[in-house]
Amino acid sequence: MSVKLSPKTVKKEFIEKLEKLSGQNVQQCFQCGTCSGSCPMLESMDTPPRKILKMAQLGLEDEIENTRTCWVCASCHSCNVMCPRGVDLPRVMEALRQMSLRKNINHIEPSELPAETVKECPQIALVAGFRKLTS
Repeated sequence: MSVKLSPKTVKKEFIEKLEKLSGQNVQQCFQCGTCSGSCPMLESMDTPPRKILKMAQLGLEDEIENTRTCWVCASCHSCNVMCPRGVDLPRVMEALRQMSLRKNINHIEPSELPAETVKECPQIALVAGFRKLTS
């Protein structure tokens, strides 16, 4: 990650809001990589969970928003169970999704889904996806 840090780049308000929404102290993470190593969705992510936490520690809101990782997170809690520092990463990922959705940015448009997809998907999967990906 080659991001130049400046007072404009680091957003302390972002860190505070993330920690308030998630109930987690992201500064507790010491970058051991256990979360990334235990994640079953890692291959589908564009940025490993460890790097997302590092970006969160640095307040790099814009850089986090440009990744798909929090949307791919299955909230399976594998990382949470394995974390030696007790950081509940699924709660952090959920808070990141909520912060994005509160900006009224949908990551899926239900009306644009192909009819065949809607027909084949279980209704509960569609509802869960809409709750997770739309504002």
